[in-house]
Amino acid sequence: MTQKENLDNCLTNWYDLLPVNSKKVKDKKTVDNISDLPLRPARFVEHRLITSILDGTYPPGSVLPAERTLAGLIGVTRPTLRESLHRLAGQGWFTICQGKPTKVNSFWENGGMGLLSILSKYSDFLPDGFVIHLLEVRSTLLPPIARLAAANEPQALLGILEQAKTIEDDAMIFTRFDWNLQISMARYSHNPVYTLILNDFSSMYEMLGSLYFQMEEARRSSRSFYLEMYKNIRSGGKGIERIVYATMEKSIDLWKNLKGNNL
Repeated sequence: MTQKENLDNCLTNWYDLLPVNSKKVKDKKTVDNISDLPLRPARFVEHRLITSILDGTYPPGSVLPAERTLAGLIGVTRPTLRESLHRLAGQGWFTICQGKPTKVNSFWENGGMGLLSILSKYSDFLPDGFVIHLLEVRSTLLPPIARLAAANEPQALLGILEQAKTIEDDAMIFTRFDWNLQISMARYSHNPVYTLILNDFSSMYEMLGSLYFQMEEARRSSRSFYLEMYKNIRSGGKGIERIVYATMEKSIDLWKNLKGNNL
């Protein structure tokens, strides 16, 4: 079995996480009725509603059309629409009050961590600077996670880093290896909350990582990082937070320099 096949189980392929009939996501105007998406009508409704929020059709603070009108616009039954609205309201997208119009919430203020996995399916609609904010959060989270992992499970961590010496020079292989390292460090930290937090990054990380690791400099930087981590842990692990933080900050600079990047 090749290294690529071994790493395939680290993440679900990001393409599989896109909405049904995702080839039409970039031009949502081509998705005009339920016949375009014959399966899972509730999922289709959620897709239409979320994209309508993200593209500014129904901006935060606005209200949705009346239920009968909105169901007609989307092309679904009112019970199907109602089911989807209540599910999305539970995620923070809407506020529903009986007898009043449904209000569109600011998802940045009302959404939870689970929103990240949802937004990963709508990368075309992400606001400018979103990825930078995401990477800044990682710069804060990952250094203490690495310190705990190196203290609690040094041999297990070394076992993963050992594989980096022969990692193939391929963007997707780097993406999957890098994510496997990060999620493993969270588990080795022995703090399950860290793992829960990082799990919400997983689907978005593969989509973004596949872009980031197309840069030769990014692959070269990460390869050096893995080697430096390996040597540091072998020497006792002191200073591991500094090493991780410096690399995370460098990844932000590299992302900013990514040509054609609008995220």
